[in-house]
Amino acid sequence: MPEWLPALMPASALWIIAAALLLALLIDAALGEPPAWLHPVVGMGQYLALWCNWLLVQRPAMAFVAGAVLWVVGATVVAALAWSAQRFLLRELPAVGAVLLLALLLKPLLAWRMLRREVLAVETALTESLDAGRERLSRLVSRDVSALNEAEVRESAIESLAENLNDSVVAPLFWFMLLGLPGAAVYRFANTADAMWGYRGRWEWAGKWAARADDLLSWLPARLTALLLATVHGGLNLRALRAQARHTPSPNSGWPMAAMAMALDVQLRKPGVYALHAAGRAPRAEDSTAGIGLASRAVWAGALLAIGVLVLAAWAMEASRP
Repeated sequence: MPEWLPALMPASALWIIAAALLLALLIDAALGEPPAWLHPVVGMGQYLALWCNWLLVQRPAMAFVAGAVLWVVGATVVAALAWSAQRFLLRELPAVGAVLLLALLLKPLLAWRMLRREVLAVETALTESLDAGRERLSRLVSRDVSALNEAEVRESAIESLAENLNDSVVAPLFWFMLLGLPGAAVYRFANTADAMWGYRGRWEWAGKWAARADDLLSWLPARLTALLLATVHGGLNLRALRAQARHTPSPNSGWPMAAMAMALDVQLRKPGVYALHAAGRAPRAEDSTAGIGLASRAVWAGALLAIGVLVLAAWAMEASRP
């Protein structure tokens, strides 16, 4: 084992991080999101929103440089705050207190309960009317929903479930497992920046750094999310999954969406852009519930995997002590 590793993350810290990860998911299940004034992701969005109008009037080269600098400044501040908080908790508090407070700090960086609720809300709204379903979907996706039919509304909701399963749950947990609270916090900053700045058109240059940073940080977690979905489903053809994932313009979002489409045996499409598992049927009402069940099993499978890795690493460190 490298000599620097215990100094960077001692075994005692790994036990605390493993326990905090589990507790954060339980807090999410019980309480959901904190109020907006206390939510760190809302604060990240407010920082990014401050610069939107200014960035959009810059020339391409200046927009790219400014977007990159503002991203780095924001990510550095987020990382420093998270590192300072984690360092204080791990050094100054007893283990029980450190676990509790670290879980409370991690929880806002996860959004599984909210994602599950929003997808179910789209399905509930569709039972009222197509317009109600479209309106509810508009809270979940950025695309124009005004011309979508019922099947397309449902497809979009299931796509969002699969994509955000990675962005809002698996990826933050992955980076928390590797780098603690700073890892999860920087990932959520990167993902929020991509959601706000990472568009083509007017944002082609100002948001390019944000988009590429999110692509990089999401690359491995997106594939892990797809593998988790495939595993809890009982197995998928991984070669076919890889082929389907390549149909989307994004290098990452196609993986969890393709896995979800194949597991449910439904087609997921964005007209004129991609069609995933085109041989599948149009999704029905029960597929939303089935997709949430599949995603929930993937969340807990991923959490148990992360906890197992942390516990094994802690044991290995303790066993290697002289």
